Amino acid sequence: MLLVSSLFFYMCWRWQYIFLLFFPATIDFFVARALELTEEEKKRKMLLALSIVTNLGLLFYFKYFNFFVSSINEASGLMNIPFFLNAAKILLPVGISFYTFQSISYTVEVYRRHIPAERNFARFALFVSFFPQLVAGPINRPQVLMPQLRALKQLEADNLVKGGRLILWGLFKKIVVADRLAFFVNIVYNSPDEYHGAAVFLATLFFAFQIYCDFSGYSDIAIGIAKTMGIDLVKNFNKPYYARSIKEFWSKWHISLSTWFKDYLYIPLGGNKVSVPRWMLNLFVTFLVSGIWHGASINFIIWGAIHGLLNVLEAMNSKYKILPFKLPGFLSMIWTFSIVCFAWIFFRANNVHDSFTIIRNLFDFRHSFMGEIKQMTGADQYNFALGIPLIILLILFEKGWEIPKAQYFFYNSPVIRYLCYLMLIVLIAMFGVFVSQSSFIYFQF
Repeated sequence: MLLVSSLFFYMCWRWQYIFLLFFPATIDFFVARALELTEEEKKRKMLLALSIVTNLGLLFYFKYFNFFVSSINEASGLMNIPFFLNAAKILLPVGISFYTFQSISYTVEVYRRHIPAERNFARFALFVSFFPQLVAGPINRPQVLMPQLRALKQLEADNLVKGGRLILWGLFKKIVVADRLAFFVNIVYNSPDEYHGAAVFLATLFFAFQIYCDFSGYSDIAIGIAKTMGIDLVKNFNKPYYARSIKEFWSKWHISLSTWFKDYLYIPLGGNKVSVPRWMLNLFVTFLVSGIWHGASINFIIWGAIHGLLNVLEAMNSKYKILPFKLPGFLSMIWTFSIVCFAWIFFRANNVHDSFTIIRNLFDFRHSFMGEIKQMTGADQYNFALGIPLIILLILFEKGWEIPKAQYFFYNSPVIRYLCYLMLIVLIAMFGVFVSQSSFIYFQF
C-alpha cells in the first residue's frame, strides 16, 4: 500500500516520469544482488560503476544537459568557432537529485558490504520512492530506512501525536514565516536595480530565514508524516544560524546532504588523510560539487565555491593558527551568519548580473529607504511589516524550546500544550499564505 501510494503521489505531478524511478531502481536492485554474490573485485567495481553511471547519467541529462549545451555554444561564440548545439526540451523531474542520491547510497553501501542486498523488489522500490521524503528529502541511508520498511509498525497514538506536532510546526514555518517573507524578497530580488541599502539588506536577511523555514519546514512535515506511520527519518536541520563557523553551519544545515557528500565524495577523495594541499582541494571540490548539485547555473557554482573557499580558510586557520585571535562566541555567530547571508545572494539572485547588482546596491545608502518602501503596494507593505515580527517570533519559539522548564511544562501540562497548538493554528489561519504559487524552494532541485 505504501509503494502504490508513493507512486501515485509522484504520478500526480507527471505520470510519464514514473519510469525515472523504476528504471534506475530496477538496475540498482539487480546490481546490489550481483554485488552480494560476486567476490572478484574488478567485477564488483564494474557493477558499482553501472549503478553510478546510470543514476548520474539520468541526473546529468535532465538537470545539466541544456546548461552544458549553452556553455559549449557560448565558448564556441567567444572563439568564433562555427559550432552550435540545440538545447533539448526537458522538464526537470521533481526531486530527481534526492532520490538519485538515495539510490546511489544503497548500492555503495552494498558494495562496501555494510548492508545486505534487499531481496524484495517492492520493498526496495519503496525505499527509493517513499512519498514523505521523495521530492525534497531528507536523504535517508539504507541502514536507517530499510530495516524500518522490513518491520512496519501498526499505527500508534503516540506516533500520531509526535508526527502531528512536527507537521503543525513545519506548516507554521513554511506557510506563515517563509511564504510571508517571500513577498518582499521577490520584489527586491526581481528588480535589483530599484532597491538599495537597507532594502537590499533586509531582503537578504528575509531570504536567509525564508529558505531556512521553507526547507526545514518541509523536512519537519516529511519527518512528521513518516512518524505518524512509525517510521523515523533522519534529522535534517539543527538551528544552523546559531553556528559559530562555516564548518559548524554545514553540520547543522541540510544534514542529510552534507553527510552524503562527506561519506561518498569527500572521504573517497582522501578526506584529510592526505597531504595538506590535497586535503584543501578535497574540501573545495566537495563544496563546489554541492553547489552544482543545487542547479545548473553559474550562480550555484559561485555559491558552492564561496562555501568551499571559506571551509578551506577555516581548515587552514585551524591547522596553522594563522589568525592571532579568536572571536568570542556571539561575535563568531554573527560573523558566520553574515557571510552565510552574503553567499545566499548568489543562491537567490536570478543570474550573475543581478547578483553583482544586488551586492553593489547593498552598500549604496544614498537612497531613501522609506521612499523605496512607499513605492510598493499596500499589500506588499503589509507583508514587509510582518517580516521582522515573524522572524522574532520564530527565534523566540526555537530558543524557548531549549529551556528545560519550557519542555517540562509543555509535556506535563495539557493546558499549556493545547494552548501552544491552538496558537500555531490561529497564526497559520490568520497569517498563512494559501496560494498555489508558493511551492517549496527545494522542489526545483
